[in-house]
Amino acid sequence: MLSRRDALALPLATLASGGLRPPLASGAEGDDPTRVFTGDKKPTDVRLGAPKTLNDYFPFVVPKTKEAWEARRKQLREQMLVATGLWPMPEKTPLNAVVHGKIDKGEYTIEKVYFASAPGHYVSGNLYRPAVMDEKENVKHPGVLFAHGHWAGGRFHDDGEAAAKKSVDTKSEPDMDRGRYFMQALPVTLAKLGFVVFQYDMIGYADSTAIAHREGFKDADAELRLQSQMGLQTWNSVRALDFLASLPDVDPKKLGMTGASGGGTQTFMMAAIDDRLASAFPAVMVSTGMQGGCVCENCSLLRVNTGNVEIAGLFAPKPQGMSAAKDWTAEMMTKGYPELQQLYGLYDAKDQIAVKAWLEYGHQYNVHAREMMYTWFWQHLTKNKPATVRERPFKPVVPPKELSVFDDKHPRPKDELDAKALRTAMTKASDEQMAKLTPKDAAGLKEYQRVIGTALRVMVNSELPAKVTMQGPFAARADELHLARSVLSRAGEKDAVPVCEVLHPGCDGDTHVIWLHPEGKSGLFVNGKALPELRALAKADRTVIVPDLLGVGENAFPKGWPVDKGFASYTYGYNRSLLANRVHDALTLIAYSKTMKAKAIHLVGWGSFGIVAILAKALAGDAVTKVAADLNQFHFESIDKTDDPMMLPGAVKYGGLGAFLALCAPGEVLVHNHKGTDTGRISRAAYEAAGAANKLTRSDVKLDAAKVVEWLVK
Repeated sequence: MLSRRDALALPLATLASGGLRPPLASGAEGDDPTRVFTGDKKPTDVRLGAPKTLNDYFPFVVPKTKEAWEARRKQLREQMLVATGLWPMPEKTPLNAVVHGKIDKGEYTIEKVYFASAPGHYVSGNLYRPAVMDEKENVKHPGVLFAHGHWAGGRFHDDGEAAAKKSVDTKSEPDMDRGRYFMQALPVTLAKLGFVVFQYDMIGYADSTAIAHREGFKDADAELRLQSQMGLQTWNSVRALDFLASLPDVDPKKLGMTGASGGGTQTFMMAAIDDRLASAFPAVMVSTGMQGGCVCENCSLLRVNTGNVEIAGLFAPKPQGMSAAKDWTAEMMTKGYPELQQLYGLYDAKDQIAVKAWLEYGHQYNVHAREMMYTWFWQHLTKNKPATVRERPFKPVVPPKELSVFDDKHPRPKDELDAKALRTAMTKASDEQMAKLTPKDAAGLKEYQRVIGTALRVMVNSELPAKVTMQGPFAARADELHLARSVLSRAGEKDAVPVCEVLHPGCDGDTHVIWLHPEGKSGLFVNGKALPELRALAKADRTVIVPDLLGVGENAFPKGWPVDKGFASYTYGYNRSLLANRVHDALTLIAYSKTMKAKAIHLVGWGSFGIVAILAKALAGDAVTKVAADLNQFHFESIDKTDDPMMLPGAVKYGGLGAFLALCAPGEVLVHNHKGTDTGRISRAAYEAAGAANKLTRSDVKLDAAKVVEWLVK
């Protein structure tokens, strides 16, 4: 087989007839010899089309082995934690729970509860307990957390007489009481069965009124700090489980959780991130269809390259039941359930996953689904023999308004915070937590890289691929230089990055320089002449690889990069940000150079693409030998629009550009034009901790290309 150098040296006619003919179009190339798509050929990168939305299709492809799933499971769980702002887990401050107003209903009792999930932010709800606990000491009951979902009023919900009558007529509910007050029927029945149930308020429902539902977390700063209603609500669920597990009459090894719709989202999220749950039952939510329509079910990074079925699979092999209905879960029995059975089969635990669909009913948590859940928890959370549990008639003697937590004797806490004040407090706590990670020695650097490096991997949702596929090369010559034009893609993905490689005749070019520029490859030749820096690198026996990263040159967007104007997480929750996509592409190029057996890989970034170079190096590790990056006097804190092309959700939370530069240690890095970037303190600390302070070179001013090339080739 011909070497790459020899192949590029052949006449084009020879290439076209000798088995190296490229699959890309040949013919007239116009004034730009770097063009890949010529003639009537168009860019093929799927990312140039409409971004994915919550209403798309989210299939789950099960790994072939348990080992492969365990590796995927670890990364996906980290993705859930980073996305919800819970990586690392915030400090668990005292709950200072207030439990009062016991209502004795004979077989069970109801109490009113509120506690601080964080200073100034309160979770409220009702605690249902079996009455038998008053007669026997030291009895430990299974505990169940109940998230109510998006029914009006939450735990106060009253469906009204007309809706209740319709439920009875359609046999969705057995009687008017359960038709109107199914939100109470569930915890009452569980309490009668011997479970302790905490039914808590979602943000903006019932007694949780300090922050309006769907509001308070939609601006650029919220994105940059990963502060969201989804994250806050998930944190409230974690603290609610803390409260439930702490009760003296609850067995902390027998904890379950259930909820429907938005409550189902909270259920499978908690099952994914909290090991304390022993069983779960998310109702009418898990599917390959619509993933959750509310801001409280969405946050940036959460479902990039995943979906609710796979997220629910993180609970395997623990027992998990689900219900489906005539809604977006309608196809769950054929799309989702078989894959979950296959996944549980990797653990020889197919009997631990169960899904049942009631397609005669719409979106609901009716008596049929509830009875499936009671039976499931009876089987998996008690020591009793398996049995089918039926729900007994229920009388809601307690009017919903009398279940309210706050009254004259228990007024709303004076320190309760609104969204703005709470976010300020969250920012302060997070900044203090991140500051403690500043590395002082090798051990500290390792922990810093684990926490911040994991966060960056999730923010970019990429790493070095194991395999890169190529269309090409399509050879050409310009200004006495050999050019190889091609399209690089990741195996199994539909990305397609146009690339031009430049090599000097007679040189091996086994040191690769990946040249990242906001103008892409179109500016490499001016009036047929190569740029001086390009020629200098080629003469120094470097192969220069210049891509059109996503959104640039031949890979430009036909209609711009669309971001949801109302709530950016509807975009960034399902798609990489534009900056993350560009880093993803840079990693593809690095992996390609590795497959070409480059003895060294250098990365150069100009203008805003200097940030791409730093982030790519931070993720690629020692695969990159040297990096020269123009920091462009940029800092993430300056971003004030959610559709800014430099938006990277989470960047500010995890320390900004300086933190990512610190991840490059101990690699050899030249950064210039860094005035105002505030990158010095943390990056210097990391390089000193690595014993490589001399490997980080900094310049306040922007260096010209000649000086950067001189640094690269020395």
